[in-house]
This record gives sequence, structure tokens and C-alpha cells, in this order.
Amino acid sequence: MRFAERIGQINASQTVWFTALIQKLKQEGREIINFAVGEPEYPTPGSIVAATRDALEQGKTRYGPVAGLAALKSSLAGQFEGLDDSNILVSNGSKQCLYSIFQALCDPGDQVIIPRPYWVSFSEQVRLAGAEPVFVDTRAHQLDCEGIEKAITGRTRIILINNPNNPTGAVYPQADVERVAGIVRQHDLLLVSDEAYAFFVYDNATCKSPMEIDDLREHCVVVRSFSKSYSMTGFRVGYVAAPAPVIQALSKLQSHLTGNVCTFAQEGALAALDLGDSFVRTMQSDLQHKRDIAFQYADKLFTCIKPRGAFYLFPDVSAHLGESRTAEDLAAMLLEEVGVAVVPGEAFGMHNHIRISYALPEKDLIAGFERITEVL
Repeated sequence: MRFAERIGQINASQTVWFTALIQKLKQEGREIINFAVGEPEYPTPGSIVAATRDALEQGKTRYGPVAGLAALKSSLAGQFEGLDDSNILVSNGSKQCLYSIFQALCDPGDQVIIPRPYWVSFSEQVRLAGAEPVFVDTRAHQLDCEGIEKAITGRTRIILINNPNNPTGAVYPQADVERVAGIVRQHDLLLVSDEAYAFFVYDNATCKSPMEIDDLREHCVVVRSFSKSYSMTGFRVGYVAAPAPVIQALSKLQSHLTGNVCTFAQEGALAALDLGDSFVRTMQSDLQHKRDIAFQYADKLFTCIKPRGAFYLFPDVSAHLGESRTAEDLAAMLLEEVGVAVVPGEAFGMHNHIRISYALPEKDLIAGFERITEVL
């Protein structure tokens, strides 16, 4: 059977693949500690579940507006000064938001600058749009602004940043974000800001959206999600904040792609916005505590930079590889010998590293690192 050339040019998501593999191993009776999948351990708050259930019981199961429920869009626009409903699109998780952005904004041959290491789907989504990902290595997990500017060519269309970052947990200083914003304005480009982990910032760090920078709004597209922030990963609700013409283009595409996002899931998202800051602060405090535990272990085993956001460590594991072994080999060994799942750095464009998620129960976090310590 012949397949389209574009599908042969991309790889399946290794993080999603790990989910299926871990489920299979658990069904076989293996006790697996999952450091691989980035999903908060916390249950979905009861008020969100209740609102979703109520929506079902009230018959809110029909088609809805393509770009999202009016009440939800209005609430989301309120997060950004000066934006309104015309600047918001609700989509099926931030993953579809990003896919649609590249489809709507990139022509074949266009280039998208992506700091490396990067989230697994960035490069593949760019390629699916017929565009070319251009990677600029970070420095100690921080943006290389000079490298980004040097990478610009006549074909550059977008600079993409992910802050806080997956897989490194880095939080970029505001000065660096503003410098990238200046580069975007100077070269008349678009800045796409993936802010899926915007709520997860520690040590009193700040992480402002570039949408807040003066004179950047016509050049800025922000992507956020309910998945991590409210433990709603299965709901698949994300959103885009952007200039109205961008939202119109994305809505046109979504009208043919999926139509509206699940109506009763959007009712749950509305309830999430009513939770207030206390829910987020509780998660932040707990995850910062777990970050500290995980870093203490990882810093003894590997070369590791302490992250200030998201819920990942991304240590350099070169000392345990030798001449012929790769991070993929190390990840396979940890899974097979001690039942601990991590993601090799190759999935994020970076050799000699692994990604460790610490968003799991504390006892499992400690047990997993004790297993890794013993085998290494």
C-alpha cells in the first residue's frame, strides 16, 4: 500500500508510545514506576466533574460554535488585557492548536525556528505543514538569542518558544523573552508561545506571556491548555489567543477538521476557571516539593540543571553511557531491569539526556529514584 510522502517524513510521538507500552507491561503484571508521561497525579477537581456531568444531564451534547462556547471564549479573553472573543479559539487540546497554527500560517518551504531540546511534536507538526524546522541549541537550557537571530533567513516565518519548557523545566528570563520579541518585530515574523505549563513556576520565579509585551500583539500567538493546569488531560481542551485574522483562519481550518470541541468538556473548562488561585497554589507547592526531592537524587546520579518550572528534569546522563550506549539504551535498561520508565533525550532532539517527570505520588517518586540509584 502506498502512503503519502508526508507521513513517511515524521515519527510517532515517543511520549505517547510510552503510555501504550507502560499499559501493556502493567497488564502483563509488571510493576512500573512511570517517570515518562507528563500528567499530574491529582484527580480532576470535583466542581469540574460536576459541571461536566450536569452539562450531560442537561442535554448539552449537540454541535456548538466551531471556535468555542461564547461564555468560555469571553472568560479566556479576560486573561489578556485588550483582547475579546474575536481573539480566542478553543480547540482539542494545545496539540491541535499548534498543529492548526502551522497549517494555517506556514507555506511549503517556510522555516520555523525552534530552540532545542524541544517538545516532541513541534518538529513533526512543522513538517506536516510542509515547512522546515530550524533548530537553535539552548545554552544551559536557556534561550540563545544571538543564535536565534543568526538563524533567520528570507524563508523564516515563525519563532517558537515553550515557556516554561518541556522537556527541561526551564523558565526563560523576561529580558530574553523581550529580546526575542524585539527580533520578531524587527524581522516582521510571528512569535508562537506555547504556555501549556504557565501555572507551574517555582522559587518565586515569574513567567509572563509575550502577549503582555507592548507592540507585540499583532505578531504574537499564544497557546494554552486546561490539561495540565486543572488535571483535565482527557478532556482535550486547549485554546489560542491571537490577532483576530489568525483566529479566523484557524476557525476556518477547524470547521473542516473537527468542528466544535466537545460541548460538555467546555462546560467543565468553564468551571475550572472559577476555581481561583488556591487550587493552582496548592499544586505549585506540592510540585515544588517533589521537584526538590527529584533534583536531590538526580544531582547525585547525573549532571542536572535545577528547573524552575513545568514538572520535568532533563539530566545529562553521559557518565553512564560509555562509548557505545545511548540514552535510548539506558532508558530501555531502566525499564527492563528495574521497571522505571523515562523518556530518552533523542525524542526531544537531544542525545545523552533523559526526561524524568516528577508529577507522581511522593512514595513512587522516591521508590523510582532508589531503583535507578541501585541499578546504576
